[in-house]
Amino acid sequence: MLAIRLLAEPERLDTLALSIRPTGGEEPRAELTPGGVPLPDGISDEATALVPATRLTGAAGETHTQLRPGRTPGRLLLVGAGDGGEADWRRAGAALARAGSDETHITFVLPGGVTPAAVRGLVEGLLLASYRFRLTERDPAPALTGVDLVTADPAGHRDAVETARTTARMTGLARDLTNMPSSVKNPRWFAERITEAAAGLPDLTVRVREPAELEADGFGGIVAVGRGSASGPRLVELDWHPAGAATHVVLVGKGITFDTGGISIKPVPSMTLMRKDMAGAAAVVGATLGAATLRLPVRVTTLAPLAENMVSGAAFRPGDVIRQYGGVTSETTNSDAEGRLVLADALAYAVRELQPDLLVDLATLTGANAVALGKRTGALYSENDQLAADVLAAVDAAGEAAWRMPLPDDYVEYLGSDLADLHSSPARGAGSVTAALYLREFTGDLRDRWLHVDMSAPSWAEGDDAELVKGATGWGVRSLLRWLATLR
Repeated sequence: MLAIRLLAEPERLDTLALSIRPTGGEEPRAELTPGGVPLPDGISDEATALVPATRLTGAAGETHTQLRPGRTPGRLLLVGAGDGGEADWRRAGAALARAGSDETHITFVLPGGVTPAAVRGLVEGLLLASYRFRLTERDPAPALTGVDLVTADPAGHRDAVETARTTARMTGLARDLTNMPSSVKNPRWFAERITEAAAGLPDLTVRVREPAELEADGFGGIVAVGRGSASGPRLVELDWHPAGAATHVVLVGKGITFDTGGISIKPVPSMTLMRKDMAGAAAVVGATLGAATLRLPVRVTTLAPLAENMVSGAAFRPGDVIRQYGGVTSETTNSDAEGRLVLADALAYAVRELQPDLLVDLATLTGANAVALGKRTGALYSENDQLAADVLAAVDAAGEAAWRMPLPDDYVEYLGSDLADLHSSPARGAGSVTAALYLREFTGDLRDRWLHVDMSAPSWAEGDDAELVKGATGWGVRSLLRWLATLR
């Protein structure tokens, strides 16, 4: 990970970065943001004269590089910070990481009066945009290895930098897990990676249920989905339990390590990226590890039901009736609607055995999410207005996106079955909504304290965009950590 240091004065001046901002006039123009520490001789005057010539506006993420051969610093970077809010600084950090990617080191003089929130945004942007997932040595790593942030008050920003570093590291872990090809990533591998990542963190325990235990304990949905694969299913239970925690949150994440669609097999174009079908599990695991690292004063139990949905003679069939954890039976006529079956087991177990105060699940559940809301926005469902508002506020503060969707009771009839208690995959439209309504049936007494996010679309980026890098986004880690940090 890119090394970030807070300094009171520059130690290196290979490349110097300064921020610019809009002047606020009618014509879009930029000006140099007043620095919080003295600049090297002549640099301030040179940068002030340079800004108008660049025709920059100061918008967040704008950059300009000025070469200074034979002088120190040898390169001057101007970076737009917009209105100075955290989101704009996050975009500025991402732009700086890309503009300076061929440098080995950058010194960034922060403006005077910069807030800890702005510094957090800057560092998150730097770290998230510099993320790379590489399985080959033929693709060289970025040259940039370190950024020094120079400010008159290094101590005042230390907590912000540490929080940003942890958030970026756990988002990076979620990205790594999601990006990993399924030739490597199966339920056993995923469970082992979680166990390794949790090792050494105080007050954090891990339990992994293997296939025989899952079957003996009645986790019928996880067993059914996973039985078609040579790689058996798992259920990981990760528990962060700090002393004195007054609130207990259970997070559940869909962990399908590859999804062929089962006997209801997907067409090839729809199957290619199905290594990402465990991004919900990666997100809730990353958030829980982050909570433990930051020692947030809230108990967090994460459930990650892991299975590989494959085609074989052992695979569950369309038309099968599955007995979920707790005894509810589900008729499924589409084996490509497998995620809700493993989530239903985990939700029912959380309600019956863990009895939390709040229950939240994240899942790459439906393609209907993208149809309704596009590629960047998750679909959020909850009957609890306050819970929905709190999580949406955290999502916004984190720089992610979600939109609250309805849970209409008149659609519940779509879940009716002639054979079982429920039909898990009704074919009457409103796919994301009916999937959420199906999950709601397993929340019991926690129905009014449950929240579900269908985050299939925003779990993957088709290209680099601000702090996102092409591939897995780690969507949800940042939002969950922001929300968990508000709980006591």
